[in-house]
Amino acid sequence: MAGERYRILFLQAAARPVDYTTPPRSINAPGLPERDRATHVARLLAQLDKAWAAEPERTVVGVPVREGTYLEFLSSPDFELTLRSLEDRRTGMRLMNVRTVEQEGRSQQYATVYVPDTARTRFLGKFTAYAEKESASGAPKNQPLVDSIEDVRRALVDAFWTETASDRPPPTNTKQWVEVWLNSTLDDEIGRFRNALRALGVKEHEGERLVRFPERTVLVIEADGRDLATLIAYSDQLAEFRAAHEPATPLVTASNREQAEWVEELRSRTVPPKDNQVSVCLLDTGVNNGHPLLAPLLANGDMHVVEPSWAKNDQKGHGTLMAGLAAYGDLQAAVTSSGLVAMSHYLESSKILPDQGKNQEKLYGAITAQGVYNPEIQAANRKRTFCSAVTAEATSDKGRPTSWSAMVDQLTSGAEDDKRRLFIQAAGNIQDPDEWQAYPSSNFTKQVHDPAQAWNALTVGAFTRRVAITHPDYSGYAPLAPIDALSPYTTTSLLWEKPWPHKPDVVFEGGNVATDPGGSASDIDDLQLLSTYHDITKAHFGFHNATSAASAQTAHMAATIQRAYPDAWPETVRALIVHSARWTDAMEQQCRNGNGAQGTLALLRSCGYGIPDLDRAMNCMRNRLTLVSEAEIQPFEEGHSKEMHLYELPWPKEALLDLGETTVRMRVTLSYFIEPGPGEIGWKDRYRYRSHGLKFELNSARESADEFMRRINAQARDEDEGAPSTTSPKEWLIGSNTRNKGSIHSDIWEGLAADLATSNLVGIVPTIGWWRERKHLGKSNKRTRYSLVVSIETPEEEVDIYTPVSVQVGVPVPIVVGR
Repeated sequence: MAGERYRILFLQAAARPVDYTTPPRSINAPGLPERDRATHVARLLAQLDKAWAAEPERTVVGVPVREGTYLEFLSSPDFELTLRSLEDRRTGMRLMNVRTVEQEGRSQQYATVYVPDTARTRFLGKFTAYAEKESASGAPKNQPLVDSIEDVRRALVDAFWTETASDRPPPTNTKQWVEVWLNSTLDDEIGRFRNALRALGVKEHEGERLVRFPERTVLVIEADGRDLATLIAYSDQLAEFRAAHEPATPLVTASNREQAEWVEELRSRTVPPKDNQVSVCLLDTGVNNGHPLLAPLLANGDMHVVEPSWAKNDQKGHGTLMAGLAAYGDLQAAVTSSGLVAMSHYLESSKILPDQGKNQEKLYGAITAQGVYNPEIQAANRKRTFCSAVTAEATSDKGRPTSWSAMVDQLTSGAEDDKRRLFIQAAGNIQDPDEWQAYPSSNFTKQVHDPAQAWNALTVGAFTRRVAITHPDYSGYAPLAPIDALSPYTTTSLLWEKPWPHKPDVVFEGGNVATDPGGSASDIDDLQLLSTYHDITKAHFGFHNATSAASAQTAHMAATIQRAYPDAWPETVRALIVHSARWTDAMEQQCRNGNGAQGTLALLRSCGYGIPDLDRAMNCMRNRLTLVSEAEIQPFEEGHSKEMHLYELPWPKEALLDLGETTVRMRVTLSYFIEPGPGEIGWKDRYRYRSHGLKFELNSARESADEFMRRINAQARDEDEGAPSTTSPKEWLIGSNTRNKGSIHSDIWEGLAADLATSNLVGIVPTIGWWRERKHLGKSNKRTRYSLVVSIETPEEEVDIYTPVSVQVGVPVPIVVGR
């Protein structure tokens, strides 16, 4: 029957590894400013002499004397420094951070470099060689390095302050909490720095937990400008200073209008999960598992706290509101229905916020990590989805990584313990009624909060279908957002810089706000979502909203998919959610800024890939086929590209040819987790945040396998053979230039069925990252995982594309899945 649901098809050992070399590309170098050779080098040498002569005396007893100098190099406006030449690990010369400053429409690059005293002569020799020698081409020796430098000076506090927001300047006379990023992960070097802090009288935050990344360790100190300058004078491990901020947690007022009888009636119809092997773990304010709807799903042993002195229950209410939606999805639909409600998963609570005051921990990444580890220690083999709605607006900065977002990426990637994790993160909210009144412009100017910029997190924004206002108290009120459009609460990434991922990844229902007859905006109960209240002596139900509510519903969907496909990887569950998402017409009208690539980019950075659909994510139909491959690849070897994967997908070729001129749709989604390298040392060449990248390629209609391989893989070409004339298919909706951001890529191909019949070759190709470029870190040969999801959908419901493919992959009798 056309309406039957079938299981999605997992391909076994479908990827064929192929030796891979990146095809050469024509890349326009940034160029170099014109210089008078003698005058330029003389000026730079004089500046270097001045910088070294200005080194302060270091006389504090008990603190080792730093044996080197921090220098700050400046490019010419609108030119870039040659960063590769500013680091030489053989001599100990290290690039500590790179900043770009925009002024009056022009950009200038700043780089802070540590030059050991023992490397000074060798470094100066590069400048004298520039003045006196020429290369074989006739150009001055070391021209890219020297010509790219406009000025050089001794590095002061500003050179280490990598915050770009104007409202977060470095401290001056008042002490504040500061993140210190050290250019080391070695225990003895970290110990020396902590000893220096004590000797210099600089306070490290009590109970502070270190956060470690490749080449970086982060800790928090209380310091003013003089303290930071003193640390620069004594330590040779400083890479960056950043402001340390507290997270902000939404608090929602609950309603008392619902009755306990509804709860008991729903509970009588609820069928618990068959086992406790699938769960959603909420990183929040705790959960009150005494609530009748939550008690069967959350055992006392599955309630955890970051600090042992904290109570495990929820006194603020936010975590319990999250729990109701994470457990039931649409709780209001469950309450008002009459049939059985089958539960797919259990709950866990990991409390990361205190009941009173603010968190004592300034390194919020470390708190999040502990919140993740606690439930894993309790139940190591459980398939769990982590969900957090805790965000901080103050630390969001146009998509740049922070210690918090980088920790989320590290946890999800399994970099430290080889355990991949699915992490769902709320995008962050707009809560000011004055900003609601500027809807939707305020959505486009308020950026996604920290840590929702994490590449590996499934970041969730909010849309709304809540437009009905029926309560008599709200006579004359009107919904602010139209149906199927962005929720007034949600944030976006329209203002982010180009290198960073599109966030949010998807959107879920987040509620709406209303305007009163006078034009003022407010959040009213009629437009919110129903959930569980934390104090059942006052109410059993409360109302929840914004991206918190949206993320909890996404977690419910993720756990439901995990129950249906218990062996699916976290990368796969994430991919299926994104793969199922669609934009609404309202989103297209509201967020697409133009018809071309810029319009699509605006849509992606506002709504992600749209609203996920559980049925589409979990099931196939006769005319809707979904294939999944989970595979492991080695992108690099000893600093070079190693391999790509080639798929010849089992395709319903005859059925597609029979459809001929009918328009069909194919979607491809690629999901993988990167390992972060969050130090602010630039985002080009070998200084990249991501450990590696992957991308997918599809052969064009009538493009043979040999032609396809020669197009995407230099290894497949004969010597001196240029790139073939064939190009990537033009039928993609988003296109490779826009989709290849972050660590999940999805795109839609739409064209003639006959053309798609011959387009069944998919290549998974590695792209550059710090694993390849920074060989000394020992990860150049590391293997990584990915999930590939490919689906085809035809408009003709009676056309069977599922059965012929299921037979090819060894599933001759399709397994029907209930809706």
